[in-house]
Amino acid sequence: MKNITWVCAALLAMFVTGESLTCNTCRVGFAGKCLFSSTGTCSSLEPNCYWGKLAFNISRLMNLETQGCLASSLCNQTESGSLLTAGYTVTRTCCSTDRCNGATSIQLSLTAALGVAVVATWNI
Repeated sequence: MKNITWVCAALLAMFVTGESLTCNTCRVGFAGKCLFSSTGTCSSLEPNCYWGKLAFNISRLMNLETQGCLASSLCNQTESGSLLTAGYTVTRTCCSTDRCNGATSIQLSLTAALGVAVVATWNI
């Protein structure tokens, strides 16, 4: 009877662990490069992978990124505030598959995209 209890406990632990996501983690990133990256397993309190962006309103060059696990109540929200009279915006975007919070995509402005399209068709 004791062995059956241990087998059931092991199976239960295996299923609970199997449901946890593996996410990319980054304490601080700048210009798309993470300074301290790794991977981690999310807990039941923070079951979602996320990537976040902290943008200061004084300069577009002052953006910081972060990645990791996050509570569902904080997912897909944008918050604004100020720090020493500088305004900032924090955006957190969540996803729910293993390592889905990878590198953020580069978004080109419409002018840059049209320029690339013209150059690409010019050489045809």
